Amino acid sequence: MYFVETNIAKRPILMVSPTICFNLGRRNLQMAMIEQLTQLKEEVIEKITATENIKQLNEVRVAYLGKKGPITDLLKGMGKLPAEERPKMGALVNEVRAEVQHIHDVRKATLEEQAIQEQLEKEAIDVTLPGRPVKVANAHPLTRVIEEIEDLFISMGYEVAEGPEVEKDYYNFEALNLPKGHPARDMQDTFYISEEILMRTHTSPVQARTMEKKQGASFKIICPGKVFRRDNDDATHSHQFTQIEGLVVGENIRMSDLKGTLDIFAKKMFGEDREIRLRPSFFPFTEPSVEMDISCFKCGGEGCNVCKHTGWIEILGAGMVHPNVLSMAGYDPKKVSGFAFGMGPERIAMLKYGVDDIRHFYTNDVRFLSQFHRTEE
Repeated sequence: MYFVETNIAKRPILMVSPTICFNLGRRNLQMAMIEQLTQLKEEVIEKITATENIKQLNEVRVAYLGKKGPITDLLKGMGKLPAEERPKMGALVNEVRAEVQHIHDVRKATLEEQAIQEQLEKEAIDVTLPGRPVKVANAHPLTRVIEEIEDLFISMGYEVAEGPEVEKDYYNFEALNLPKGHPARDMQDTFYISEEILMRTHTSPVQARTMEKKQGASFKIICPGKVFRRDNDDATHSHQFTQIEGLVVGENIRMSDLKGTLDIFAKKMFGEDREIRLRPSFFPFTEPSVEMDISCFKCGGEGCNVCKHTGWIEILGAGMVHPNVLSMAGYDPKKVSGFAFGMGPERIAMLKYGVDDIRHFYTNDVRFLSQFHRTEE
């Protein structure tokens, strides 16, 4: 302490040495940094607690704990502190940073769990609610008729056999007793791809192939599928249509077996009161050959526009398998016999459902198809 003269009066003035002032300044800076650190800690904890989602939490973390955050600035400002105080201040800052990071991690886990719960609540399904009704499609009327015929013959012990639509000339004609030069082989009736390859004109080639595979064994099959003929499309004809043919081969197969089979078929498809009649006909692969008619289901045989006032409706062709066909397939016609029949599902569907134009089956007109809607049990 020392005196300084003034104009007013001589009075003692307390003066502090520069060293003391410097030390006091550093101590005040340390206290200010500690106070600022405490305020930042309280502030960031309050903001972390107030966050409502992960995005807000990340924003707070970057703002306070990031490279440009105030806590990082405090670490950068420690260079102004005495050397012996810097480790203490650094440890304090790191302690606060770790505490804030821990609170941040806890809050983050809580928010993530809340987000998952909210998502689960939004996506929750009440299993007690009735299911949404699903529109069930219906089979095409042709498909329905084909499946009905298949089910009938399967119940009688028949197997369903299939074959290629692009067929060899041999199986389509020669193996069925249709030699070269036969009218059915005319280019006007058949789609030829080459001299030996064609689009099958009937499903009979499946019968010839099956007889070859069976190698003399007995069997009963039906052969559904598409066939192709060079025909002008009109109300009753189409260049592509479907056929179902049947073949039974074995010992002691008689014409009476064929008649009984066709009688069951007619009654199952058109009603128990239907009667059948067999008219003589000709097919190269059967001998004898017949055409089967059924009594008109509309007029009961009295005569109407459906049966053309005859009382009978032609349904299919049939006959006993020709001995030449059996021989070419490796069967002995003296020991084995068989019968065959063939029908057009389109014709049966037209008669059964009263359809007057075969082209309706192929145009996919919803107005037509919707008339056959039914619930399948």
